[in-house]
Amino acid sequence: MLDEVVGLLACPVCGHDLVRDERTLVCQLGHGFDIARQGYVTLAAGAGLKFEGDSTAMLDAREEFLGAGHFDPFADALAEVVAQSTAVEERAIAELGAGTGFYLARVLGPGSVAVGLDVSKPAARRIARADPRIGAVVADAWGRLPIRDGALTHVMCVFAPRNTEESRRVLRGDGTLVVLTPTDRHLAELVSVLGLVHVDDRKLARLDDAARGRFERTGHRTVEFTMSLSRGDVANVVGMGPSARHLAADEITALAAGMAERTDVTASATISVFRPAR
Repeated sequence: MLDEVVGLLACPVCGHDLVRDERTLVCQLGHGFDIARQGYVTLAAGAGLKFEGDSTAMLDAREEFLGAGHFDPFADALAEVVAQSTAVEERAIAELGAGTGFYLARVLGPGSVAVGLDVSKPAARRIARADPRIGAVVADAWGRLPIRDGALTHVMCVFAPRNTEESRRVLRGDGTLVVLTPTDRHLAELVSVLGLVHVDDRKLARLDDAARGRFERTGHRTVEFTMSLSRGDVANVVGMGPSARHLAADEITALAAGMAERTDVTASATISVFRPAR
């Protein structure tokens, strides 16, 4: 809920602290931001947001696929990395591009609070109900984050944009940036058969380039496993990812219908851990 995290938030217009005033978050200069009845707030400056983010259909597919447990090993590994990265149990975590809030809810420990940021309002509605300790915020992960300087113990990016400059600003000096990126083996069986969007094989190199001067990589691990997916699962995993931006819903359904009744598919990603550079 927003009440749990308002102390972490900052005005996107002037950067001052925000406080809650009934159905509005307001700063000392009078900039106000209405809280939607679904429990999220949009924190955007100027002309507002430039991107729409994931559609309702994409988020529905993601919610169903993740709810079936197919990516649980990723969530479990992230929770382990976050827990091991600090001795502090009362963590303040933000996830950029939080989607449905699935991963963020899974990494919370006792006494922790979190901010789930996403550019998509349909995503924010889901984040707002993912866990009472999570505050849902609509914001552009590529812009200035509406979070106070040095307010967080962790920033997390899971299959999502990585704003290393802003991550460094909002993290404490002993904070941790956790990034999960797919390897070129991720969903390889579907990529080759269905002609899906390929994973950039330079993702890790580009991540290190973006982090240089701001962060130092302190560890990484690869999480890889095999999933047995039905045709419906295939449709969901395609429908929740970047290929859904290029394929219509009926095209995705037709592609999945051409698959075997069940298909073994590889899930593969690298979790990278970074500390602020000294």
